[in-house]
Amino acid sequence: MTQKAKFAGQIRVPATYMRGGTSKGVFFSLTDLPSAAQVAGAARDELLLRVIGSPDPYGKQTDGMGGATSSTSKTVIVAASNRADHDVDYLFGQVAIDKAFVDWSGNCGNLSAAVGAFAVHAGLIDADKMIDNGILSVRIWQANINKTIIAHVPITDGQVQETGDFELDGVTFAAAEIGVDFNNPAAMPAAGEMSKLFPTGQVVDTLELPEAVFKGGLLKATMIDAGIPTIFVNAEDIGYRGDELQDDINNDSQALAMFETLRAIGAVKMGLIKDISEAAGRQHTPKIAFVAPASTYQASSGKKVKADTIDFNVRALSMGKLHHAMMGTAAVAIGTAAAVPGTLVNLAASANAEQQQSPVAIDSINFGHPSGSLKVGAKTSLTERGWVVTQASMSRSARILMEGWVRVPFSH
Repeated sequence: MTQKAKFAGQIRVPATYMRGGTSKGVFFSLTDLPSAAQVAGAARDELLLRVIGSPDPYGKQTDGMGGATSSTSKTVIVAASNRADHDVDYLFGQVAIDKAFVDWSGNCGNLSAAVGAFAVHAGLIDADKMIDNGILSVRIWQANINKTIIAHVPITDGQVQETGDFELDGVTFAAAEIGVDFNNPAAMPAAGEMSKLFPTGQVVDTLELPEAVFKGGLLKATMIDAGIPTIFVNAEDIGYRGDELQDDINNDSQALAMFETLRAIGAVKMGLIKDISEAAGRQHTPKIAFVAPASTYQASSGKKVKADTIDFNVRALSMGKLHHAMMGTAAVAIGTAAAVPGTLVNLAASANAEQQQSPVAIDSINFGHPSGSLKVGAKTSLTERGWVVTQASMSRSARILMEGWVRVPFSH
């Protein structure tokens, strides 16, 4: 008599592996997921963790689709939208590498560019809206943060045009350009309420850090919630130049501990968590970034970024590590902060001391990051309820890397 196997076999799930901007992730149509994973909860998280290969104490994600970095440990679920004036709903899951959790607290701006293209490839766009040639504007409902994103997808002969000559620093090969608009990327104030763009109501705050992790204790910070909650500090204040690359930060455990403490304290100040102990369960948000005036430096690719081609330098951390380029959502925060006079970002982008004395809004900026530079723009205005931002825009690219099925042990 044949003995029954002790372990269940693998299931296969239709999936698409895509690059979007400087990130990549595994994309799913909602209805292709196992029924237990079509709703939020433990079963969905278990499936996505196993797909990506987490938790992995070795930090490599060898037994999954993840690339062992915050930029490549990502999942996306897309569905046709029932919301008025939207084509698809987009849900983003940032998968922790060495821990067993999926962070649903924020968006991925880079993969937002790929969502429009995926929607076309997956047949999620209504036939009466599709075009044969030109630019198709796909209206996306970002379900993590309840915001509208518009991806302007190039179409040739009824298919997504993926190849082209648009170059994006941080991505090796050129591709077709996809414009991405983030509409009302900050929480709009309800009637009678003040704007929440700056959660504390101040464009610059002073945070108090333990002396053990930051000498002097007090640190100036701009905390903004646009695109993704982000905390900006001056590079000089924390002992950096602002032109550092990944190895300068990620190999320094003491520096990483300082940044994580800063992130936790800032998260409490922003009202994202109630106690710093909760920060460990919310790795995706807020982001930490440090800014400095423009300087010439050599990017990670060996390319020279000249000071006269950028407005200022920015370095940002994601999931506890310095990012190799710049997160798309953090770029929204950068562009928005630059457009508000007096923020640390705005002041870093001001060319001289005289401008810093009387700062003005900068509605389009080109900033330097570890892989090169990126241009982003934002439209802000000062109202009786405080600063509001109506739109932030940037260009990215996206393409399918592989499509078919992922195989994964899953018993639900």
